[in-house]
Amino acid sequence: MSFQKHESEYIKKNFKRKLSKTELEILAAEWSEHCSYKSSKIHLKMLPMSGPGVISEKGYDSGVLDVGDGYVVTVHIESHNHPSAVEPFGGAATGVGGVIRDILSTGTRPIAVLDGLRFGNIEKDSHARWLFKNAISGIADYGNCLGIPTIGGEVEFDDCYKNYAIVDVAAIGLGKKENLIKNHAHTGDLVVLLGGPTGRDGVGGSQFASDSLESEDRSAVQIPDPFMEKLIIEAVLEARNQKCINAMKDLGGGGLSCAISETADSLGIGIELDVKNVHTRESGLNPNEIMISESQERMLIITNKQKIKKLEQICSKFRIKCSIIGHVTNDKMMHVKNGEKTIGLLPAEFVANAPLLNRKKIKPKYIENLEFEKEFKKLSNYSKILLKLLSSPNIASKHWVYRQYDHEVGIRTVVKPGMDASVLRLDNGKSLAIKIDGNPKQCYINPRQGAIGCFEEACRNVICTGCNPIGMVDHLQFGNPEDPEIFWTFMETLEGITDFAKFLQIPCVGGKVSFYNETPSGPIKPTPIIGVLGLTDKFVFPNVSSSGDSILLIGETKNELGGSEYFEYIHEFIGGKCPVVDFKESKNNMNAVLSLIKNNQVKSVHDCSKGGLGIAISEICIRDNIGCIIELSKISIDKELSVECLLFSESHSRYLLTVKKENLRKVKQFLNSKNINFGILGKFTDDQIIINYISKPIIRLRVDKAHKKWYSRLGELITQA
Repeated sequence: MSFQKHESEYIKKNFKRKLSKTELEILAAEWSEHCSYKSSKIHLKMLPMSGPGVISEKGYDSGVLDVGDGYVVTVHIESHNHPSAVEPFGGAATGVGGVIRDILSTGTRPIAVLDGLRFGNIEKDSHARWLFKNAISGIADYGNCLGIPTIGGEVEFDDCYKNYAIVDVAAIGLGKKENLIKNHAHTGDLVVLLGGPTGRDGVGGSQFASDSLESEDRSAVQIPDPFMEKLIIEAVLEARNQKCINAMKDLGGGGLSCAISETADSLGIGIELDVKNVHTRESGLNPNEIMISESQERMLIITNKQKIKKLEQICSKFRIKCSIIGHVTNDKMMHVKNGEKTIGLLPAEFVANAPLLNRKKIKPKYIENLEFEKEFKKLSNYSKILLKLLSSPNIASKHWVYRQYDHEVGIRTVVKPGMDASVLRLDNGKSLAIKIDGNPKQCYINPRQGAIGCFEEACRNVICTGCNPIGMVDHLQFGNPEDPEIFWTFMETLEGITDFAKFLQIPCVGGKVSFYNETPSGPIKPTPIIGVLGLTDKFVFPNVSSSGDSILLIGETKNELGGSEYFEYIHEFIGGKCPVVDFKESKNNMNAVLSLIKNNQVKSVHDCSKGGLGIAISEICIRDNIGCIIELSKISIDKELSVECLLFSESHSRYLLTVKKENLRKVKQFLNSKNINFGILGKFTDDQIIINYISKPIIRLRVDKAHKKWYSRLGELITQA
């Protein structure tokens, strides 16, 4: 255990006695960056966290959104980066388990999981392939065993993640508003630990995750047990129905130390517990290990004396162990006993609230040194370049990934993985779209605009399904916050996300900050992941493109190749001008596309993002097994752009629309009436992707050939692992 100088002084200032080893272990766990957010907490308040659909209660570990008709949706996002870098199967699996219990802690049933993954260069690095393959297996194994569909996500590969793994997991829950757990407690209520036994796995996990990864501390990696988790879900929901739960919290980072202190602090109560009453996996665990173990599949429940027998019966029915480990007091203290002996007595508020830091920030020197203009050798074979981009790991089909998952279990999945956003059917007849997005390449060049772009892309993907964005979650991941240059990138990211969320009036309903994502090779690139949820009363299924259908591009294409796949994968160039989001244009384009979808004026919509227009149109042709002929000079632009920009710029706020011939006139009239930038690029036809520039063919590519390269590349790489 270790404390920073100001923390040691803070402890001395507040206590005139020497703290016990147990007390110091408890504080070290709760005050770790992973649990306390001591470097980011004072800044996170800038995010807009309220809105007409947002429901807030004391102690909730996930965001709650009212979706009407007496129903709520819950959402949370977490990461398990360090553990996954050390032991990818178990680390990724327990990441899924933890975020699912966060959803459960509100009293809602988990109904879906999404994952955002980052690894090193799998084309050149066998260790990156091993991490990737095993993390996917861990996620698939856990979710499939639970019967909870993994419905979407995204995967990216970059040299900055060499010998490391970013494993983000988002979970969605659904429940009746009347069944939400309204956390409360009264003096004399009983504190129950329910679920798997406590062991030595995960001891010190929070401290392990709050420092640079320099050693493979496997003892800090938790052991997953999805079958226990499934039993816990059913037992907790039955206990909820039987009114056995006054308050509830998942045991995640920091184990009992954090669960007890945070619950007591949020409810304004005291809790006395006896570590001898905690059911354990192995003999010989000392009290300190019991308090900071992060063994998985455990929930903390506060119930009253009248309901304890019923709760015990429910646990027995599902063959789950539960232990009465303590009771509620009125002194606001966290009182830890080992039998009759007191080994820890601390104010819950003191434990749960680490002294916060306002760290220094300085603009990084690397940004000043980036090249924003560079001449490249003139390309001649654009068909070859397009084919190469289609087979790049960041663009190629992720079918190999999501075929590992059961994404249809639960029969809610309306739109499956591989589309712009996944869509779930809700019990009130509405449809919920979910998408998570990230772009570390652009965030590295311009952290503020890169983060806004991730947010805007997630919104675009949700808009493509015809759903209106109603809430967002963010997960902000960086290197060592003690480095002012890294902290500057964090602040730029946070301020950018805040500005865009306020402009669109999309509330942030949850999230996480993860620092110290570093290895001996150095820090990762700024890696914010943004998740957006959208809702619609009536979901309109997209239709397959047919020969003769028109292709429209909404939005302005600009000279913004910085951080693009074209620059980095084709030219191995890091630099250029990062795409910038025009807030007003973004909102206008979103509203226009939503209106067209809801009025059945378009057959389908696909957003323009990674790889630019060239990749977007190819993806539609591959998906619908049809060719196209388009003219690049028809793109709506303010000034002349190079062919490379027209094809591969990743400018934001752009959508490709498939429109029936008979609807084209109405669509044009509508877009003109709303002053929307758009161009009619061409039409779908035959079996070739033909792209012209001023009537001269520059790309001619058979769809079946494009499909083969795009579809098979990831699987080919994995077989080398």
